[in-house]
Amino acid sequence: MQPNHGNILPPPQTPGAIDPAITQATIDTTVCRPGYAGRARPALGISAPFKRRLMNLQYPGQRMADYELDHLIPISIGGAPFDRRNLWLQPRRGRANAADKNKLAYVLWRLVCEHRLPLRTAQQAISRDWTQAYATYATRENVARYHFRSHETLSDPSRVASADDFDFQKKE
Repeated sequence: MQPNHGNILPPPQTPGAIDPAITQATIDTTVCRPGYAGRARPALGISAPFKRRLMNLQYPGQRMADYELDHLIPISIGGAPFDRRNLWLQPRRGRANAADKNKLAYVLWRLVCEHRLPLRTAQQAISRDWTQAYATYATRENVARYHFRSHETLSDPSRVASADDFDFQKKE
């Protein structure tokens, strides 16, 4: 079982789930096609009530806007679009937040679609511990290469996160 450093990592009941239709052999005709993730994403009418139920159970009284209903294994790399094992509430603020994980998802998608990283390797890395996967794959070089722009990166939008941001042994 993976450790849960606060709410930076998903709870144990969210191990991630993949769409069995997405394989290494099908990536060029599925996830690597422009617009795939948007078309596969559940409609707001489906995801919003689910997010509200999770909020009421896990973070009663807190603002829904402070959390993202996140796919642990992103749809863009073959994550199951609406499988409870793949959905969790990820903070939008603080250390190692939703914007950081979204940056990692983009980098992994590009690496997978350029055939520089096997699909299964990307899926396993992000589902085991996305912060370790971030330190491995969302390097300054990869972020710069893919020109990812995020509105929020950690607490400073102009800053690119580094592996030091995910060192859980440091004292806060």
